[in-house]
Amino acid sequence: MSVEFAICIATLLGLAAIGTPIGYAILIASIAYLTVAGMDIALASEKILQGLLRSFVLLAVPLFIVAANIMNAGSISDRLLKFCVALVGRFRGGLGHVNVVASLIFSGMSGSAVADAAGIGKIIIEMMAKTGHYTRGYAAAITAASATIGPIIPPSIPMVLYALVSDQSIGALFLAGIVPGLLMGAALMFMNAYISKKRNFECDEVVPLYEMPRITMRAFPALMMPAILLYGIYGGVTTPTEAAAIAALYALILAGLFYRTLSFKTLYHIFVDSARSSAAVGIVIGGAFILNYIVITENIPRTISNSLVGLEISPIYFLLAINAFILLLGCVLDATTIILVIVPLFIPTAEALGIDLVHFGVLIVVNSMIGLITPPYGILLFVINAVTGIPLREIIREIWGFLGVLLVALAIMVFMPDLILWLPRVFGYQG
Repeated sequence: MSVEFAICIATLLGLAAIGTPIGYAILIASIAYLTVAGMDIALASEKILQGLLRSFVLLAVPLFIVAANIMNAGSISDRLLKFCVALVGRFRGGLGHVNVVASLIFSGMSGSAVADAAGIGKIIIEMMAKTGHYTRGYAAAITAASATIGPIIPPSIPMVLYALVSDQSIGALFLAGIVPGLLMGAALMFMNAYISKKRNFECDEVVPLYEMPRITMRAFPALMMPAILLYGIYGGVTTPTEAAAIAALYALILAGLFYRTLSFKTLYHIFVDSARSSAAVGIVIGGAFILNYIVITENIPRTISNSLVGLEISPIYFLLAINAFILLLGCVLDATTIILVIVPLFIPTAEALGIDLVHFGVLIVVNSMIGLITPPYGILLFVINAVTGIPLREIIREIWGFLGVLLVALAIMVFMPDLILWLPRVFGYQG
């Protein structure tokens, strides 16, 4: 490691430690490297522009953000929630099951864990607390845990970013996330059922079966979005970026014209909020383009790959080590930073060890999401604390059981790669 690179890393860690937004920390650290190395600082702008021009797929990120915000602002979330209540609310711990199923469905539209937790998650927490059957901490904990499913089931913003750094098919990654997402949902519902029985939660209000057709029809147009997205990508009709544009347009038509729940003022705020969120992601992406250039210049990935291959480490041990590392990083860093800055260092090693990069990508995203609810610094815990006012200690007290079953689901994914790759292979993936 050169002195210049050591200064870059020290600057990055120092700025992050004092609370500098990670995107700015990466940019400043990269410029510090270029300055100390005697390179033209204008190279930073050049690498950002080159990265953006080569990455048409990045347009999918702001489009998915817009689609998620429209879903939250319109009545679409409410209709989906009523459908979930009618579907699984009749069982003991019913609203806990509703929480998980709502995340499974809503994740097919937002692709964002934070959007899931702060949007439809906040509504469910209030519903659970009002019944008097659940403590506020329990409602918040299962909401945080179920929100981790958002970026696993397509569409997924983290998987779009992973496709960018790994040069893998977005369609294959989207399909590979479906079974793991369902597995995580099943694990959370199992834990909710177990706790509900142990604590003798009362049954919630049951929606009569004759109401099901009407409620389903009201939610049906929104339920069609994931199907439209996947058909567009795998039917060869659209690229992933075009599918994201269709998702945003479909959400706009649905909320604005079909359900008539959007005003021009609301739409303006949606676009402003989406622009801010996209800009925040964009700053991290821009910094990552420069930092990745520096890492390649320093030959770091090859050095790591050669050292690990020389040790003859097995693929399973490598995956377990990376899982533990990413899980710890996920407590303090967002998935965007992990995928764009950290993961490219290990992709050459994964390839050298014969690990399928689609399988590897799903594990990285799942790890990053579980890290979001890992105490004491899990970002989703703070998000839910901020939007609901529920004390952090109450949320952390209840999160451990859900964290445990998610780790069990992750272990299954590590040791059974065919479970993840089965669906992409059905649609022609050769990995």
